[in-house]
Amino acid sequence: MKALLLAAGFGTRLKPLTDHLPKCLAPIQGVSLLEYWLDFLFADRLIDEVLINTHYQSALVNDFIAHSAWKDRITVVYEDALLGTGGTIKKNHAFFSNEPCLIIHADNLSIFDLRQFIACFNERPDLVDLTMMLFPTDHPQECGIVELNAAGCVLNFFEKVKSPPSNLANAAIYIASQNFIQHIVAMPNDIIDLSTEVIPLYLGHINTYRNTIYHSDIGSMASLRKAQADFPKTLASSSNPAWQRMMKELNLQSYGL
Repeated sequence: MKALLLAAGFGTRLKPLTDHLPKCLAPIQGVSLLEYWLDFLFADRLIDEVLINTHYQSALVNDFIAHSAWKDRITVVYEDALLGTGGTIKKNHAFFSNEPCLIIHADNLSIFDLRQFIACFNERPDLVDLTMMLFPTDHPQECGIVELNAAGCVLNFFEKVKSPPSNLANAAIYIASQNFIQHIVAMPNDIIDLSTEVIPLYLGHINTYRNTIYHSDIGSMASLRKAQADFPKTLASSSNPAWQRMMKELNLQSYGL
C-alpha cells in the first residue's frame, strides 16, 4: 500500500511559528511532525512509498526530505496553487497504481496500530469504499463529529456544530479504495475538498476504525504545546541535518516549546 501525506497548507493558526517553518515541520519532542509520520509509516514495511505534496515553504520541506533516511521511498509534488485533499488525489492518482491509498494530514499527531487499521479496511462490508479513523474528543463542538449505524458505518457527519450527537470525531486519516479514488478522478473540477465535496456523497458507505490510543490535530500553538507535554511516546531527537539547521535558527523557548 502507498500513502499520501498532505503537507502543503499554510498553517495560519500556528503563527508565528509558521512564519519560519511549514506546519508539517512543527517540532514534537525533538522531531518534526513529518519525520514522526515517515518513521511510523515505514517502520513495519506496511507502506511501500509515500507521496508528499508541498506548497508553502516548500524549499524547507524539500531540504528536510533530501536528508531523510527514507528519501528513496518518497515522491514530492509541488502545487502551484492548493488543490484541496481531493484535488491532490485526483492530480496524482497514477501514483497509487490501482491500489488502495492511506491518506494522512501531516499536521495531525497520532498513535495507532497501522496493521489493525489496514485490516479494518480489508474487512470492510460490501459497498464500502472508505475507512475513516475516529477518535474520542473532549471538544466535539470544534470537530467533525460522526453518527454511526449498528455496523459502525457513517450515517451522518456534523462539522463543528453547537450540539453534536456524540464525541466521536473524524481524525482526517483514511484508507481509500480505488473505487473512491476513481470517483474523485471523474469529478469535473480540479480543486476538491474531501470533507465537504466527497465524503457527504459516501454516507452509509464509510466504515470506521476507532483510535483509542492518541490523536491530536496540531492546528494551533495551544495544541502544539499540549502535545509537547502529553504525547505518550518517547522520541529520539532527530539526526536530520536539515532539521538541525532549522532548529538552530529558531528559539523554541520563545514559542513556549
